[in-house]
Amino acid sequence: TLNDGTNWEQNEEIPRLPGETRVTDKEVIYMCPFNGPVKGRVYITNYRLYLRSVENVSNMPQLLPWDEFALTPFPSPPLPLMYFLTSSFVLDMRNLRFALKQEGHSRRDIFEVLTKYAFPQSHNLLFFAFVNEEKFSENGWMVYRPMSEYRRQGLPNDRWRVSFINEHYGLCDTYPSLLVVPYNATDDDLKKVAAFRSRNRIPVLSWIHPETQAVIMRCSQPLVGMSGKRNKDDERYLDIIREANGQISKLTIYDARPNVNAVANKATGGGYESEDAYPNAELFFLDIHNIHVMRESLKKLKDIVYPNVEESHWLSSLESTHWLEHIKLVLTGAIQVADKVSSGRSSVLVHCSDGWDRTAQLTSLAMLMLDSYYRTIEGFEVLVQKEWISFGHKFASRIGHGDKNHADADRSPIFLQFIDCVWQVSKQFPTAFEFNEQFLITILDHLYSCRFGTFLYNSESSREKEKVTEKTLSLWSLINSEKSKYTNPFYTKELNRALYPVASMRHLELWVNYYIRWNPRIRQQQPNPMEQRYMELLALRDDYIRRLEELQITNNSKIPNSSASSSSPSQMMSQVQTHF
Repeated sequence: TLNDGTNWEQNEEIPRLPGETRVTDKEVIYMCPFNGPVKGRVYITNYRLYLRSVENVSNMPQLLPWDEFALTPFPSPPLPLMYFLTSSFVLDMRNLRFALKQEGHSRRDIFEVLTKYAFPQSHNLLFFAFVNEEKFSENGWMVYRPMSEYRRQGLPNDRWRVSFINEHYGLCDTYPSLLVVPYNATDDDLKKVAAFRSRNRIPVLSWIHPETQAVIMRCSQPLVGMSGKRNKDDERYLDIIREANGQISKLTIYDARPNVNAVANKATGGGYESEDAYPNAELFFLDIHNIHVMRESLKKLKDIVYPNVEESHWLSSLESTHWLEHIKLVLTGAIQVADKVSSGRSSVLVHCSDGWDRTAQLTSLAMLMLDSYYRTIEGFEVLVQKEWISFGHKFASRIGHGDKNHADADRSPIFLQFIDCVWQVSKQFPTAFEFNEQFLITILDHLYSCRFGTFLYNSESSREKEKVTEKTLSLWSLINSEKSKYTNPFYTKELNRALYPVASMRHLELWVNYYIRWNPRIRQQQPNPMEQRYMELLALRDDYIRRLEELQITNNSKIPNSSASSSSPSQMMSQVQTHF
């Protein structure tokens, strides 16, 4: 079994997943950016491509005997004049090039096959997730149950109720079917508010503080427009939210956008909550830039990390991408949301333009900081399912799964940015998270791979229409079937401890093991030696416990009147904890 779960029978040409079929293969020269041209054979399946080297692998440390690259998505344009085949850097920061001999129309033929399976949506083909026949011991689709998650938060209660007004997605087709809203707001009120919010994305509850009862709400921008429209129902609804936690303080509204962008949105019918219309609310702009700025920032980052890292100008090059600057702004905003709710001073309403990009980043990161449940493996899966997948982050549009329109203006690394922020927090609090770095990297790899149905489509309503939970597997099935692989050995369980990371630039760093993992010098540094040593010590401890128990059993069998109440080694050892 390979490290991605693929089974490989030695008599097979290539390792394949159940449901994965070989389409074609051809001799190529891999234009290796580190070691120069490498002869090999490229195999194309309905899921990915493999390069099999025919040369001495020890001369090319960046490539395994089999190096595999998921095919979908494939947004990078080919280079037809040179007949190189180029995979996308958006996938995993690599830009792979192969040179082929001209034999009749063979180059064109393989290019057509490659693009056909790279862009299944553009060729009337199914995503691989719908033909994947893998079996797992855990069913990842059972991880997130909305009512169970709200009950865990202590909802519904006398101030908050569960509404089924969106059961058939009639109120808002990009929201989940189940919504938590103020007890004193009727379903008719919700319909009136929806008419004044972009895409009908009304303010609904994401999380409630167990002690202060302050809440995190999310929504989209109000439809104020250039004329400064007002809506009494929306104004009253925000007042009901403010009153629901029993505080007399103002409702805090965090608009993720820069102030100038929010003002500019008025020209297209959007806008923000003015002090005149919402006297019981305080509005703060968080200066987080839009999807287009983030896309360009990642492109610049790719250019400096692959294929070569320029040591002499590294710091200035990294600064010029502004990537860590954007990470800082997202984290700073989430810290403000978390602090306001934790202090109990006020409930918080978060929005950007449509409420499915920056809003999801802010609510989910604030919830991660405030609620230790979301820092467990299954809790984090619930967080992603809830705040990102069910609340309509446009994964299909942002990632472009199977779509040949690689230059689409909707593409943006918003979810990648969120995972990067989670990694930054985990670096500052190494014992607070049950999951390790490999967990986060695996999530990102399968964000693009289309092996699972988890991140396909833009909304819950679209996934129901495509019967994703019936016809595909969940990524959480893979992860939860082998949890030990994704478990942080330093994890120390703590209840109700809020985390406040330092978001200054000197405390943030580039996630080298993700962005530069294909560089041979970086790959040689893995795995983490400290983590590996700790795992070895844990295994040694378990071995000693086993031997002690065997000795005790042997001794007890020799002594007829031995005390049955004596503690076992495992009971004694269970009291021992190592804290880092």
